[in-house]
Amino acid sequence: IIERETDKNPRQIRTAGFLPGSLYGKGIEAKSFQVNTHDFEMAYKNNKEGTWELTLGKEKFNAKIQELQMNYATNEFLNVEFALV
Repeated sequence: IIERETDKNPRQIRTAGFLPGSLYGKGIEAKSFQVNTHDFEMAYKNNKEGTWELTLGKEKFNAKIQELQMNYATNEFLNVEFALV
């Protein structure tokens, strides 16, 4: 997981092979990131409902998927939002 490139819109991020995402929670400022789409898809197949350990920079967070937006016509992931546990 890397910090999101602010000079690109979500479509450009997806075209580059990344999935845009956000992390929200009480007591922290919302964080935007991008993750390799293929890596996320493989991890998601094994952990749909579980807790995820996200490393953003030097910080680690335990979070669950709040919302996963998909294009159901193409089965393409569009955006993922995590909430702190």
